[in-house]
Amino acid sequence: MRDRLGRECVYVPSCRFGLYAALRHWCPPGGRVLMSPVNDDVIFFVVLAAGLRPVQAPLNPWDASIDLDAVPEETWGSLSAVLTTNLYGNPDPAPGLRARCDALGIPLFEDAAHAIGSEVGGRPVGTWGDASVFSLSKHVGAHAGGILAVADPGVRDVLEKACEDLLAPRRMTAELAYAVRPYAEAAVRGLRLRRAAWATLRVLGMAEREEIRMPLRPEALARAVAAAPDLDAHDPWVRVDMHDYRLSSGRFRLARVGRKLDRLDEVLADCRAGTELLLATRWAHAGRGGPDGAVQPLFRVPLLVADRDAAAAALARRGIVVGYLYDPPLDDYAGVEFTDLSPAPEAARWFARHALPVDPLRAREAIEVLEDSGVRPAEPPEGLSRPGPLPEEPGPLPRGPGPFRD
Repeated sequence: MRDRLGRECVYVPSCRFGLYAALRHWCPPGGRVLMSPVNDDVIFFVVLAAGLRPVQAPLNPWDASIDLDAVPEETWGSLSAVLTTNLYGNPDPAPGLRARCDALGIPLFEDAAHAIGSEVGGRPVGTWGDASVFSLSKHVGAHAGGILAVADPGVRDVLEKACEDLLAPRRMTAELAYAVRPYAEAAVRGLRLRRAAWATLRVLGMAEREEIRMPLRPEALARAVAAAPDLDAHDPWVRVDMHDYRLSSGRFRLARVGRKLDRLDEVLADCRAGTELLLATRWAHAGRGGPDGAVQPLFRVPLLVADRDAAAAALARRGIVVGYLYDPPLDDYAGVEFTDLSPAPEAARWFARHALPVDPLRAREAIEVLEDSGVRPAEPPEGLSRPGPLPEEPGPLPRGPGPFRD
């Protein structure tokens, strides 16, 4: 990762853990952090755990990137930091955000969990901020690990020591569970037992989300916020979907992460090819490539559909699970007690309601399902038109062998 980014890097057990360490290093408690309201709630709770106040940004409705020009001037003047999302791998306007942060003398943090292969402004995502965090559970598929990259090599050792102090001791049971997880998942897929597996997790109390967002539990959260900065107090929220997020990694885990990283360029090439197919459909808006027309290797391609839930159900019937949904936006989810509300929330609400994140590695099959199901594109928000022409009918899919999984 150091060679890819040209920056000093620290291995961390998870992206969320690395982000917490970065926020604590650069931001004094009580500061205000501009972030996207269309984001994983775990990241929202990481900001709270660091003793900071989330400030929800207005968004571009077509890709949920931060709308730099729509942030009020009084908001800019109140900030202690800016945190990007790079949702599904589509970059936030990092060059403009970097310039704003430099003018204000505040740090820029890049959450590059979905964007390990994306570029913006002629540079990789993750090379614009004072610090950036990458997930090795997404494109890499290691189900563990993250990278904290820093612009100033002089702070690397300080951050590594801070991370070591925050780590929980390694547990043999956690290492064993990690070792057998791929085989258990393969068995569930092979035997078509996904529903039974989720039902068992709910009965055992291990499924912490019944809906897209986890339960807020506002009274308990208010007590945790009062104790911040404190990762332990916020652990019930920060650990959701990844209870090993702060565990020290064993040799087996690190070896698997390394093997997965060795295949990263191959995976990114496949993601780029699938992304190109999906962007050619009537459900995708135009212009999602970079300024030179290059297609990003998106982690998920957010198609904008009229009835997101019906489209997701149609895909599920073919074994294509739609995850990484962030609906409702964080300000609607958490309310004014825990965050500053976006000054222009409708774009985020529209995107969150209509975005269907499709795995580009299953592009051909997903397109066939959506065509057969008669899925319609979402109507543009009031007062906006689509940013480019759309075909009346989706074009034919390329035939023959390709890199996409069944």
